[in-house]
Formats: sequence, structure tokens, C-alpha cells
Amino acid sequence: MPAEETETPVTAFLLVKTTPEWLGLTPRERADAFATQVVPAIEAKTTGVRSRFYDTEFYTARVTDVWVWEADDHRAYQLLIDALRETPFWDRYFEVVDLLVGVENGYARTYGLDPLATIAT
Repeated sequence: MPAEETETPVTAFLLVKTTPEWLGLTPRERADAFATQVVPAIEAKTTGVRSRFYDTEFYTARVTDVWVWEADDHRAYQLLIDALRETPFWDRYFEVVDLLVGVENGYARTYGLDPLATIAT
């Protein structure tokens, strides 16, 4: 009997562009907005999600930031997006330019292969 597979973690890359409203806030107001408007909304809707944020405005005018969200499974990811859409961060403070969702090493899981990766020495 094959081993029971666990749900595959999901990684989402949200490519966003700041709005004038967001840029009109001070850096402290921006941090406070995230802590008081985004974090509580996410915590109320889902568990098993983590985030990282990357500034890209130095290299492109189309996208100012990339938000990387990792979710334990597809349900947690869906709940995360629902929560984000109910905050001013979705299309008020940031325009969502694109949303790229993937499963790390999905091909390896499909074909029963070891994942390919590079290691710098």
C-alpha cells in the first residue's frame, strides 16, 4: 500500500505596485497599517501561512514589490487571499499586477524524481 501523501505546500508570488495613497503614508504609518489591518485579518481567517517581502522598485517600474506567501496547503492559500482581499492592501494601497502560484518541485513529485537544485560552494 503506498504511503499516504500529505497536502503539498503552495507558494504564491504576488507582484504588486504601490499606489499614491500608500506612498502618502509615512514609513511608521505603513508598518502600523500592516500590523493592524493585514496581520489580524490573516490570523482571523487562516493558519499555516508565512510571508516575505521584496522591494523591486529599484529595477522595474511595472512592479514595486513582490510578496512571497507560503501556505501549508491550497485551502490555507485560498483563505489567505480571501483575507488579503478584505484589507486595504488589495487594490487600495497596492495594485495587484500579477499573481503567480506554484508548488515547489511539483515535477519531481509527479514523476517520482529527486528535486533538482544547485548548491553554491
